[in-house]
Amino acid sequence: MSFQLRPATAFDLPALGRLGARLVKAHHGFDRERFMKPADDIEEGYAWFLGTQLQVPNVVVLVATAGDVVVGYVYAGIEPQSWKELRDEAGFIHDVVVDEAFAGQGLGTRLVEAAAQWLEERGAPRIMLWTAENNQRAQQLFLRLDFRRTMIEMTREKR
Repeated sequence: MSFQLRPATAFDLPALGRLGARLVKAHHGFDRERFMKPADDIEEGYAWFLGTQLQVPNVVVLVATAGDVVVGYVYAGIEPQSWKELRDEAGFIHDVVVDEAFAGQGLGTRLVEAAAQWLEERGAPRIMLWTAENNQRAQQLFLRLDFRRTMIEMTREKR
C-alpha cells in the first residue's frame, strides 16, 4: 500500500485523537501505576492537546495517510537545554503511532525518519525519545534506527 506523509492540519485532529488515545491506552496497559488512566474523553483530550501543538514553533506533527485516511502520526520538537535532564538542546520525538491495521509495513520507520530529518534540518545535534519499558516492539524499531539506550527511568509508588 502507498502511504503519504504530510504536516497535520486541524482537519486531522479527530484521527489524531483516536491514535493518541490508543497510545495512552497502550501505555496504561504496560504499567497501570506509572501511566495515566485513559479518561472517557481521551480521544477528544488528545486531539485538543495535539491541536495546541500545530502552530508551536520548532514542533512538528506529521501524519501518514493511506488515501484520505490518517493511519499514523509522529509528534516531535526541539527541546531546549535541560539542567534537570543533564542534556544540551535536543530534538525529541514525543509520539509515534501507527494504526494496528497498517503495522508491519514500514510506516513507523518512515514516520521516525521523517521526524528525524525535520529535527536535523533545524539544527538538532541529537534526537532523543522515550519508550515504555514493556514496549518491546517500539524498542526494536528504535534500535534498528540507531537509537541507543542512555537512561533508565525508575518509579516508586507511594507506600
